Amino acid sequence: MNVAEETYLPEPEQADGMAEVRDFLAAHEQRHGVVPEARYLLAGSEPGEQVEIPPELYLVLRQAVEALTGGYAVTVIPRSLTVTTQQAADVLGISRPTLIKLLDQGAIPYERIKNHRRLRLADVRDYRKRRRAEQYEALLATSVDIDDEDDEHDVLARLTEARKASAAQRRAFR
Repeated sequence: MNVAEETYLPEPEQADGMAEVRDFLAAHEQRHGVVPEARYLLAGSEPGEQVEIPPELYLVLRQAVEALTGGYAVTVIPRSLTVTTQQAADVLGISRPTLIKLLDQGAIPYERIKNHRRLRLADVRDYRKRRRAEQYEALLATSVDIDDEDDEHDVLARLTEARKASAAQRRAFR
């Protein structure tokens, strides 16, 4: 089997079948909870031909079905468990020089192989999760409650303060 990158487009003639799979998965999750039991089966064309699908593969299937039924293309890109600095920067949505600064600060563990740095994909994903949590906390900390009866100048002053606090938080994050 080929493990190259592949993009799948939603096909209009398959919409009913995808919707049926999506509805089945949603009903099952509602009935049994979000975490699936490891009892999902892939069936072949002959009676008795089946194999159990692991939970990780079920989650991939679920995400692909949701995207395809939403009219989005799905790309499957096989990845190594270790990534280059450019690949890690792409996963994080930052530039490679910014990633190098983070590595030098010790924000993400890495291994040096000769002149190249290699990062574990799991470490990159953990950092992304931590960074998002910090960003959400910063947003909550700088939120401003606005009431319809508040004075316009007072609201503007609070928004300005929130923006300044947010900018200070960003500078501290770098």
